[in-house]
Amino acid sequence: MDNTLYVGLSRQMVLQRQMDIVANNIANMDTTGFKVESLMEKTDLGTPATTQYIPSPVKFVASNGVARDFGQGALSETGGPLDMAIDGKGFFQVQGPNGPRFTRDGRFTLDTTGKLVTQQGLAVLDEGGSEITVDAEKGPVSVGPDGSLSQGRDRVGKVGVFTFTNAGVLEKDGDNLFKNASNLAPQPSVDAKVRQGMVEASNVKPVIEITNMIQVSRAYEQIAKMMDSQADLSARAVQRLGKVQ
Repeated sequence: MDNTLYVGLSRQMVLQRQMDIVANNIANMDTTGFKVESLMEKTDLGTPATTQYIPSPVKFVASNGVARDFGQGALSETGGPLDMAIDGKGFFQVQGPNGPRFTRDGRFTLDTTGKLVTQQGLAVLDEGGSEITVDAEKGPVSVGPDGSLSQGRDRVGKVGVFTFTNAGVLEKDGDNLFKNASNLAPQPSVDAKVRQGMVEASNVKPVIEITNMIQVSRAYEQIAKMMDSQADLSARAVQRLGKVQ
């Protein structure tokens, strides 16, 4: 296989990964708090298959991680008394099986003990990292813009909203959760507002993602045609050289 086919194959591998990401974005366009992703690329310098008349090194294409857009999604009203949406930068903190996790999905509820939990049953944490418990018999819960929870005149807790100076330290951990993959400590948000009875939609723009899918598909087909042409050219060159007496 010559250098042209190697380069073409490296590009197809990146396009396949890019298609997976685009498809995942489209699949999650209705997922609460989902953040759109895109593939980052880099030039990977490699040794050419042959060195005669070939520049060295050859520039291949490689993926360079996934970029995530943490931009605000639209807020939609649900009327659920424990549904919460963050208006601004920040994340809710929940207690996962392997430590604290962060999410923008504020579809909260109460478990049988009155503990505030996520749809997956993970405890929602307050600003100090403790669980929040509500006594349902004391009446409905009202949520203030700062995340404070009240029942009548009694304040029963405050949902923590945290930010990171660099959101790039967050990695996906399944179930719409992120984990802190660094030693960077989260800080309480001072600007974000908590909206009761609302949830945040994903920030996926379907038209853009469908356009990206078409572009990736066409680019893959073009690379395939180029590789077929190069392979055919090489085959004919070998045939002609074989006929030389």
